[in-house]
Amino acid sequence: MSTPSPSALAGIKVLELGQLIAGPFAAKTLADFGAEVVKIEPPGEGDPLRKWRLLKEGTSVWWQVQSRNKRSVALDLRTPEGQGLVRQLAAEADVLIENFRPGALEGWGLSPDELLAANPRLIVLRISGYGQTGPYRNRPGFGVVAEAMSGLRHLTGEPGRVPVRVGVSIGDTLAALHGVIGILLALQHRHATGQGQVIDVALYEAVFNCMESLLPEYSAFGAVRGPAGSALPGIAPTNAYRCQDGAYALIAGNGDSIFKRLMALIGRPDLGQDPSLANNAGRVARVAELDEVIGQWAARLGVDEVLRLLEGASVPAGRIYTVADIAADPHYQARGMIDSVQMADGSSLAVPGIVPKLSATPGQHRRNAPTLGQDSDAVLRELGLSDTQIQALRERGIVH
Repeated sequence: MSTPSPSALAGIKVLELGQLIAGPFAAKTLADFGAEVVKIEPPGEGDPLRKWRLLKEGTSVWWQVQSRNKRSVALDLRTPEGQGLVRQLAAEADVLIENFRPGALEGWGLSPDELLAANPRLIVLRISGYGQTGPYRNRPGFGVVAEAMSGLRHLTGEPGRVPVRVGVSIGDTLAALHGVIGILLALQHRHATGQGQVIDVALYEAVFNCMESLLPEYSAFGAVRGPAGSALPGIAPTNAYRCQDGAYALIAGNGDSIFKRLMALIGRPDLGQDPSLANNAGRVARVAELDEVIGQWAARLGVDEVLRLLEGASVPAGRIYTVADIAADPHYQARGMIDSVQMADGSSLAVPGIVPKLSATPGQHRRNAPTLGQDSDAVLRELGLSDTQIQALRERGIVH
């Protein structure tokens, strides 16, 4: 029998008070690498994500991704008893994660100041639409609003058409990952000083942090970048080109030497040797011409042949994958990115593998996502409650 790999975050206790996407995604990422995550859910329906999108046996299959490696405690945070139990759990935790609207924790008597007074080593991650300060702090904020406020929505889509959204909750996920970075930084600081702290992540700021040169270009030149379809303004040539069979090939020929190889491949070595196209600035000035030339070449061939030729010439290229393509792709398989879990009914469910890949302390799928309140009794016993006390709380609807 092989020895299990050590976990990077073994021994770190995380208390998750959030729901839906941003907070739970951050906690899931920590859990994948060995943190012990206790998820607090409201009795009854639990986290609304349990019922989002497509359901299997009454529960979202998304739930198996978002809540793997966690334990579930169904606890009513609106009651003094529930709040008291959370204080006890926070007193023993290393990290607390929440993504409620600012002021919700304070309203429950669970402000970070109070929690840190009882446990100075506690790290509190707070994710909200607009952050804990500023004139917009009390506005309700979902990821889609943050994506719009950050400038991302304005850049997405075709010029002159309605701006489109990214097809996943990218704002929430980016905020979650920034939250994880903050937690890891705070753990390092605590290791040196023994002190915890509060991490304030705003959804719109997490997306804005990924907007590259958007702001400095406006500051220096007054340039307001707009949508550009499948191209990337200011970098050429890189675009999606329609092939003979109707499929699209994404071709990135924007490196200087790559551009020369691409032009030689498509039968236009004259362009590859043109001094005015030797650098990106020159190619951007003639991007429409270059896109037309590359597009004409691609239109004469099927996408498989296009990609085969480009790979032979060492030009970065790829096809647009559907999830069916992803599930069948041998590289995804070889990298462990198509994992599977055994469901309660005996069926197998494909789920994304764990990233990033660590050589010494890789992430692990240790347990399936919990049913609502699956671990309530066990966690409360660990706090020192007796079975009689737990039963009394259950009868009053405080614990499920």
